[in-house]
Amino acid sequence: MEKVVIIINSEAHGIGKPSRLSPVAERMVNALKQAIPETLAVEVISAASLWSKSESPKNSKNLIYCPLTIQLPLGFDFPGRTIYQNCRDLEARRTWVEQKLAFQTSIGDSWLGDLWLPIVLTPKGPLYGEVIGEGAMPNAYQQPIDLTDDLRQPLYYLAHQLLENISAPPSVYLLQFSLLGKDIVFDRLWPFPAAPAIASIKIQNPNLYACYWHCLTNQPILDLAIVP
Repeated sequence: MEKVVIIINSEAHGIGKPSRLSPVAERMVNALKQAIPETLAVEVISAASLWSKSESPKNSKNLIYCPLTIQLPLGFDFPGRTIYQNCRDLEARRTWVEQKLAFQTSIGDSWLGDLWLPIVLTPKGPLYGEVIGEGAMPNAYQQPIDLTDDLRQPLYYLAHQLLENISAPPSVYLLQFSLLGKDIVFDRLWPFPAAPAIASIKIQNPNLYACYWHCLTNQPILDLAIVP
């Protein structure tokens, strides 16, 4: 029987179990769980526990990994390993974007992106969600943020080229960026529905966590729509 393993960025408690989740992490996990059939067993583990081989999940061929964190050990072997490592190497991604695509990029921890473009990459190609923005309160996100077509097209081009360059498999990605006037400033690419994706819950149909599950299990996604 297949088992779903959700990996979160939390301190380990006991044998791999996470300590009490933050409110944001809890919303992420709950949204993903709602998309998973009740017939499948689901285990939530801490990324910290993966540093210990004795606490790593066993019988991995029967497991469906659903990481909700970029902080995975380099030696942790799962289907998305190479993609996560590529996305974690911020300088390499930013350098490639600057040199190959001529976009501006964030420098170190300055100009951090406050906008996120959701990309649902299906076997038939990408579906682009409405942009998510950061609210006035910490960890408060809102969708949709309206962008003009003269910004959308280069943004979609940037996303497509990035995903093609790293040979990205079907999944949900968030392209984090900022705007400097009319110029797009690339920050980073997240290979899973990171915290800003909670803005899609009850706003986008299907929400980004449902899309994540569909992508990881090769189920079709025909369209993304903002709920009226």
